[in-house]
Amino acid sequence: FNLAMVDTKTFPKWANYVLGGTAGVLATTCVQPMDLVKTRMQLSGEGTAKKQYKSSLDALVKITKSEGFFKLYRGYTSGVLRQITYTTTRLGVFTNCMNWCRKRNNGNNISFTQKLICGMIGGACGAVVGNPAEVTLIRTSADNRLPPEQRRGYTNCFQAMYRIIKEEGVKTLWKGTSATVIRAMVLNPAQLGGYAQAKELYYEKWHLFKTDGLGLYIASSLTSGLFCSFVSLPVDIIKTRLQMMKGGEYSGAFDCFVKLIKNEGVFALWKGFTPYFLRIGPHTILTFLFLEQLNKLFAKYYMKEKKKKKKKKK
Repeated sequence: FNLAMVDTKTFPKWANYVLGGTAGVLATTCVQPMDLVKTRMQLSGEGTAKKQYKSSLDALVKITKSEGFFKLYRGYTSGVLRQITYTTTRLGVFTNCMNWCRKRNNGNNISFTQKLICGMIGGACGAVVGNPAEVTLIRTSADNRLPPEQRRGYTNCFQAMYRIIKEEGVKTLWKGTSATVIRAMVLNPAQLGGYAQAKELYYEKWHLFKTDGLGLYIASSLTSGLFCSFVSLPVDIIKTRLQMMKGGEYSGAFDCFVKLIKNEGVFALWKGFTPYFLRIGPHTILTFLFLEQLNKLFAKYYMKEKKKKKKKKK
């Protein structure tokens, strides 16, 4: 199993980070509106507040009608910053870990367990590095749902980070890190492992696809996205509540978990599932497809040119 069909073992280590981050930014540009709807849905009905939206479609229509279409891209700069930090780190670490494991196995395929561990390591590292961008993204996306007097009015991710540090302290940028790390360590093995398993079932065992091509990648990515969404959404909701809280509303992730179930019921853990899946699914597909194409272009132009220069020197 490879994130891309191109062998990345010969790539310089920095390339795996840059290409992974670029693929994440391109995918985020496509799915940002659903990410905003997902955040609004998760915060709808928090505490004693009246539930604002009946469904994801209702949320999409109401936000567009009351705030305008381009407000669906509110928090876009924070989303891009998140990809530059989180996705760059998680995919870079994951790819380099995979290459290290292959080297240890003398170039042979690595086990499914090793792939899961690589995913967990990549996810945990990415979560820690990307948490500041995650906090600004959540706050910016949810700002318009607050009463006018309570809105923070962040203009972009950098201004948001500056104000958070100035008004609340630098530690606030890592608020909810424990939940973010747990979510990443659940999501990444589920995403990468789920993709590999689905691909194996659809292609090798069930023979639903005759060729190892685009259709197989899309079907496998959608299956992976569905599995990821179900497994990681409860942790994502807790993370969102912790990052949005004011004062000492929750003492930690477990306290938030208990209060959420007590006040809103067990199914509140999957609130906003549709937009979350609609973001995870397409984002998974697009990230893999963009990364595959970027890897191919990098191998074709940069690595080919590098080999030519080495031959000339000889």
